[in-house]
Amino acid sequence: MRLISAQISLYPLRQVSLSEPIEHFLGVLRSRGLEVQPGAMSTLVLGSTEDLFDGLKQAFQEAADRGQVAMVATFSNACAIERTQP
Repeated sequence: MRLISAQISLYPLRQVSLSEPIEHFLGVLRSRGLEVQPGAMSTLVLGSTEDLFDGLKQAFQEAADRGQVAMVATFSNACAIERTQP
């Protein structure tokens, strides 16, 4: 299985709460079995190519259904990321 990484930033627009839409977004990614490492301004997400893109699609669609958002993403199959294999 080929792992890729994505650095994701989600920006809720014109919403009363900023943390709730972001936490829901991250919860969707986690529920898809992706490794999620939140940071101060962005989140690192790790998974297989198919799982990561499918998870981001679902998470963005759910965020967009809840209010206006902007999302920025950078993808890599080359960045050194350590992951413990089960």
